[in-house]
Amino acid sequence: MALQRSWNRVWRALNGSPDPALFDRLVAAYGEPHRHYHTLQHLTECVTLLERHLDLADRPGEVEAALWFHDAIYDVKRHDNEERSATWAMEAALAAGVAHESASRIHELVMATRHDALPTTRDEQLLVDVDLSILGAPTARFDDYERQVRAEYAWVPTPLFRSKRRV
Repeated sequence: MALQRSWNRVWRALNGSPDPALFDRLVAAYGEPHRHYHTLQHLTECVTLLERHLDLADRPGEVEAALWFHDAIYDVKRHDNEERSATWAMEAALAAGVAHESASRIHELVMATRHDALPTTRDEQLLVDVDLSILGAPTARFDDYERQVRAEYAWVPTPLFRSKRRV
């Protein structure tokens, strides 16, 4: 399974030993019933793409760890999901024995997935490109993505949703 392989690679690269339950907590988070796009499908698609391009990363373990956590907390009615996900990532990394500098960079990488500023490092650029790769997906997959995002925001009136959508 791509996810288990990725998970193991992350912690080897970071010289960390996470709580064995952390994997299950993250998988459960991505499987929450209110999610339609920000799910294990999205994570798996991102991990699969990143695996092909890890050689572009300056710190591949940090990029891959950030990818795991970038949508770990996802509440469509809140505006601090990335901050909360980044905090969880940093706390998990530190608890696993990862160096503080590395844990801090993972936090910053997750924050880059807010998509409110241009990524400034190679690792941020790679992570953001992978996260947004759905925008260049084949038409059928892109159309599924659009439906999935709309389902996550079903509570938003259609005219408002369309006016705020950045795609």
